[in-house]
Amino acid sequence: MTHGSGTGRPTMTPAVQEAYGPSDLGSMPLFGGGFINFGYWQGIDLDRPLSEEDRVRSQQAMYRHVLAPLASVAEGPRAVEVGCGLGAGAAVAVRECGFAHVTGMDIHPEQLARAARRNADLLSHHPERLRFERGAAESMPFEDGAFDCLYSVEAAQHFRDLPAFTREAARVLRPGGRAVIASFFVPDGDPGRAGRLRGLLDTYASGLDVAHSVPALVGGLEDAGLTEVRVTSIGASVWPGWDRWLATMWEPGTWPRNFLRAFDEGSLDYYTVTAQRPAHATEL
Repeated sequence: MTHGSGTGRPTMTPAVQEAYGPSDLGSMPLFGGGFINFGYWQGIDLDRPLSEEDRVRSQQAMYRHVLAPLASVAEGPRAVEVGCGLGAGAAVAVRECGFAHVTGMDIHPEQLARAARRNADLLSHHPERLRFERGAAESMPFEDGAFDCLYSVEAAQHFRDLPAFTREAARVLRPGGRAVIASFFVPDGDPGRAGRLRGLLDTYASGLDVAHSVPALVGGLEDAGLTEVRVTSIGASVWPGWDRWLATMWEPGTWPRNFLRAFDEGSLDYYTVTAQRPAHATEL
């Protein structure tokens, strides 16, 4: 294959369409700063009242944590972010991390329009370093081997076809390229986990989030031909801080507070998963 397999128009589930359509989540206090992730709270004092600055800092820190393993892949690597949202993380990669070029891909046209507006200055002055393109994780509109690295932050829980995503991730990476996926997953293959999460969390009950397991993700990456797959739980640096922030807006017993409960009982965790395309790979 010499070109992207994404030939059709990307399609969204109604839940994804609604969640990221009319409302700009990145402008809400729950998120803020143009980022939409739960945050990496390591180094932030959770024993004092949290500020909006702390919240934005936690979300920036999530991207820095994810991008750090990619900096050595190449001199000024070319990257694709799968599920780029408002493009705040792509801007961090370009402005702070020395990426030569980042393509931010998202399935939602309204998110991409917002990303273009939010990053208008960077797009105008450095068009060679950042672009946004519509596409689905399961069918990316890119050439084979187009990127030195691929990363995805808190988007994989929305993907409907995880094996298709892992195949596409492997395809668009050049030989020697690297992928980092950060999101929340079921920690094991227990078939009862999905029902438990639907009972605890409205995002699973509505179909916005899918109860993918981390073993399924690892298996998909390996089946796609990627190697050196490494899984790291970062839940201890995510869930307590996220819950402390939620506590400023949500009462105990309300469903968003159940993220920490799901983690504490072992139904859900947050991971970074890294993988490598073999340097001498020819066909995947």
